[in-house]
Amino acid sequence: MTLPAPSHDRLLIIDFGSQVTQLIARRLRELNVLAEIHPYQNVTDALLDEMAPKAIILSGGPDSVTREGSPRPPMRVFEMGVPVLGICYGQQAMMECLGGKVLSGDGTAEFGRAFVTPAEESLDLLEGWFTTGREQVWMSHGDHVAELAPGFRVFGTSPGAPFAVTADPDRRFYAVQFHPEVHHTPRGARLYENFVRAAGFDGDWTMSAYREEAVRAIREQVGDAKVICALSGGVDSSVAAALIHEAVGDQLTCVFVDHGLLRLKEAEEVVGMFRDHMNLHVIHAQEQDLFLGELEGVSDPETKRKIIGRLFIDVFQKYADGIEGARFLAQGTLYPDVIESVSFSGGPSVTIKSHHNVGGLPEKMGLTLVEPLRELFKDEVRELGRELGLPAHFIGRHPFPGPGLAIRCPGEITKAKLDILRKADAVYIDQIRRHGLYDEIWQAFVAILPVRTVGVMGDGRTYDYACALRAVTSVDGMTADYYPFSHDFLSETATRIINEVRGINRVTYDITSKPPGTIEWE
Repeated sequence: MTLPAPSHDRLLIIDFGSQVTQLIARRLRELNVLAEIHPYQNVTDALLDEMAPKAIILSGGPDSVTREGSPRPPMRVFEMGVPVLGICYGQQAMMECLGGKVLSGDGTAEFGRAFVTPAEESLDLLEGWFTTGREQVWMSHGDHVAELAPGFRVFGTSPGAPFAVTADPDRRFYAVQFHPEVHHTPRGARLYENFVRAAGFDGDWTMSAYREEAVRAIREQVGDAKVICALSGGVDSSVAAALIHEAVGDQLTCVFVDHGLLRLKEAEEVVGMFRDHMNLHVIHAQEQDLFLGELEGVSDPETKRKIIGRLFIDVFQKYADGIEGARFLAQGTLYPDVIESVSFSGGPSVTIKSHHNVGGLPEKMGLTLVEPLRELFKDEVRELGRELGLPAHFIGRHPFPGPGLAIRCPGEITKAKLDILRKADAVYIDQIRRHGLYDEIWQAFVAILPVRTVGVMGDGRTYDYACALRAVTSVDGMTADYYPFSHDFLSETATRIINEVRGINRVTYDITSKPPGTIEWE
């Protein structure tokens, strides 16, 4: 489901493959501007006319505009009379399209932190900048603009980029060599604020408005048919279920598959909240024996994922088949899921997760998808959840993987090990909450290690499992770094786990930083 958005002015981001293009959209949405990302090869004159964007941003990218056949925006972009901002590769593509010149080499490459100093002439895009004489920015370019396109002037320079900020103010064309969207350009948000103000945006992209439009769109799509939703208890599926329930009420049935790999008392919490407090129709599919039976003796993490994914589909279909009149399947698909599934170069995307819960179900069951969150980023989903009245502690929960504790239990899975892990994890999270750290941490969990160690407790010898604690911070889930707990916290937590959880006699703490695909244990 794509929400109709004629009531909102839209900003088009043409993606040339930058790793941080999503951050551009996030910065703009923080300004209540509806920004949409489209890969460059999908941006045709017809799309531009249909979308009628109020402004356009050309993203960065890994290619070189000096290479024959490298990506370009349609010339129609520069003929629409709307403000255009080129960033890094986008600046260089703009120059090449409009009559400037870009060269490679010559010692003007810049990577990392740099400082831009202003030219004598001021520019509306840079209002609020240079209050201390220069601005820190983040550079990432090997090529450089060697000759400006006609009509452009210089408004900022850096040691490696004599044309760090250029513009043709009369046509409202702006171009910067650095990345304003990243954290390392501290005043980058102000630059975007100036750009959208110059474009005349009203800042009407709010969660309240989105909620009203989403409810209307769901009702139009579904009519009087039934909708089924795979409710995992995670934030995405929970917010999707709450929103659809607001739209169609009892036409929605949620299926909560309990695979025996959930955290302590999690099933009771999820079912209780949605069934008892929100009056949703929830089927609690208690299939713990099925999942644990098929996982018995399996140690390979990828095999675990495949088994869980297959069983989830089988179980969900079994319960969904019993719902008469079901024509729609609800998913908590988010905007990053949508745009990451489209390679900017048109090639196949790399598969990171092999356990997508409802993958293949729509075609297999003959259902039509309802995806009311596909326009939103994760932080926006949380905001929508608050708008819908979901409890704050539920909306702010740390991410939990589809395969659950199976990937926090390296090696063979047994019910006994899972019980130990649940208790240890509950103590750890309780400690984090007691110390007021939960909201500072993006994700924290315990992993039970596939080793047993000798220890002494009191006057007796123990031979029990070791466990590892992990806690990471992240701004956007793209990368993560370990959370720097104090020694006192770690000592107190380890003591509680060993004293309160029978079966563990040693606790370690993982302090590695992780890329997104390995934030979880396996």
